[in-house]
Amino acid sequence: MNEAGRRRIGTEWLGSVAVLCALVALWWVASNAGWVSRVFLPTPQATFASLLEGLNLSDANGNGELLGFTQATVGRMLQGWLLASLFGVVLGAAIGVSPAVRAWVQPTLEFIRPLPASALLPLAISIFGLNPGMVLFVVAFGAMWPVLLATVHGFAAVEPRLSEVARCLQMSRAAFVWKMGLPNAMPDILAGMRLALTIALIVAVVGEMIASQSGLGQAILLAARAFRASDLFAGIVLLGLIGFVSNALLAFAEKRLLRWQQP
Repeated sequence: MNEAGRRRIGTEWLGSVAVLCALVALWWVASNAGWVSRVFLPTPQATFASLLEGLNLSDANGNGELLGFTQATVGRMLQGWLLASLFGVVLGAAIGVSPAVRAWVQPTLEFIRPLPASALLPLAISIFGLNPGMVLFVVAFGAMWPVLLATVHGFAAVEPRLSEVARCLQMSRAAFVWKMGLPNAMPDILAGMRLALTIALIVAVVGEMIASQSGLGQAILLAARAFRASDLFAGIVLLGLIGFVSNALLAFAEKRLLRWQQP
């Protein structure tokens, strides 16, 4: 990366930090000046104290209750996301590689795709019951669609001349998918996986709230019902950190995997 590129990235980071500091400062003024009751809007310092207490970072063992909730939510999110990515790529490749299959299946996909995963929670509860497997199923179902549709689009956008070359070389369908289709669709797949990771976190939290499963969703709901505003905001801050870190890690992995596309 040249000097201009590094300078531009540094400016963007400084701007992002400045916006974040401005929002925290506005939060501090609003809570300390009494613009909003502290019953509903705690001070940043109270939220930070609740966060430290919940994570129990002052303890050498670091075994706070909030830490256990965080591990449960992150584990549920990652398991659902991995399942969604696996099934999304496999089904998307099977559909996208064939124009005829795409024409048959596309109306059904467009009918099911807009269904919110949270709306299927009552149906999933009636089928699977109130257990972690039910929440995992809903998380995987909700997060699968961005990966599936992105994979279909990536395979459908394969250069037609590549298909002609594959026919001339008498490549099998599996070889064409692995050697030509998958590399061509990889940018779309990775973009769909990044979006799916966000959806997996959202659905995991909603599922924990509705199905009373251990996690940050349940912790936030209980804090809201007990009017523990600082604990509630501590959970929200943790969710934001989880989303930010997971997206940053996946963006880094995407950049590394697609280095061959960079000039």
